[in-house]
Amino acid sequence: MPLDTMDRAILRALQKTGRMSNAELADRVGLSQSACHRRVQSLEKEGYIRDYVALLDARKMQLATTVFVEIGLSGQADDLLEAFETAVARVPEVLECHLMAGTADYLLKVIAESSEDFARIHRQSLARLPGVQRMQSSFALRTVFKTTALPV
Repeated sequence: MPLDTMDRAILRALQKTGRMSNAELADRVGLSQSACHRRVQSLEKEGYIRDYVALLDARKMQLATTVFVEIGLSGQADDLLEAFETAVARVPEVLECHLMAGTADYLLKVIAESSEDFARIHRQSLARLPGVQRMQSSFALRTVFKTTALPV
């Protein structure tokens, strides 16, 4: 189903404040409550809205250190890639894992309490992942901008 202007307005509003009531959403986008509810249900059914989540404050959770880790594997065989991807998905501190084109095979976004905590994660988890040949870690000094909202 193609998105129209009203669907896009609903998606923008929900990305900004996912906890608002249907009445508030309908008022914000200029629809009746029943029409708004039907559209949201349709957007959910069609998979445009995948889930609703609470975004936690990493600093308040004592997870203030963000590290980007480039990983090079010893090979590119499908079974090695699959084994790596299955294992890395089990590491709770890895927030994102991307298969890359370029010098690194994978790019990970890792969250830690501190550089010492990251050293533990590196030793106990990342270095033990299947096929890891090399790793290069870059510590974020400060997050300048961060969003989960897609441009709609």
